[in-house]
Amino acid sequence: MKENGTPIILYGRLYTKYETVISEVDTFVDVQPNSVYSTGHEVIVPASGETAEDISRASFVAKSGILLGGDLNIIVPDDYINPVFLALTISNGNQQKELSKRAQGKSVVHIHNSDLENVVLLYPKYEEQEKIGEYFSKLDSLITLHQHKPNKKGHDVLTVMPFKGNQRKPHYLCT
Repeated sequence: MKENGTPIILYGRLYTKYETVISEVDTFVDVQPNSVYSTGHEVIVPASGETAEDISRASFVAKSGILLGGDLNIIVPDDYINPVFLALTISNGNQQKELSKRAQGKSVVHIHNSDLENVVLLYPKYEEQEKIGEYFSKLDSLITLHQHKPNKKGHDVLTVMPFKGNQRKPHYLCT
């Protein structure tokens, strides 16, 4: 990997820097023959990982021109499926559980495109999918913003403000 060059999404990023929407990357490589570039409408799912839960996650690639590294399943959703909603659906709930069941292997598990094709997808009208996707994208942005506040020891913390009656008392979770 390099400090500059062509931006790339490697499958490991989906485990180490989970994002529902990927619009920027910080990994770069030199272009290789037969490289696959994003068009800004793909949903990617890892093809392998250590556990079924690891690979039952998805991200929407919202920017064109990013190389899509190997060991990724690439989904181009139909026009009636919002890609942010699809990424959320694959990563959570019944669809995530169903996809986890389809993972094959022991020490390294795999998901194939054919496994993704057989997952039953439940979805509301497109307008509702958009609203759900926008809500969780805003929530992701808010969480990311607050994750990078160092505490007195220099550790990053995530501030959680639970509601208790009319009082709010902050709790800090080290990351």
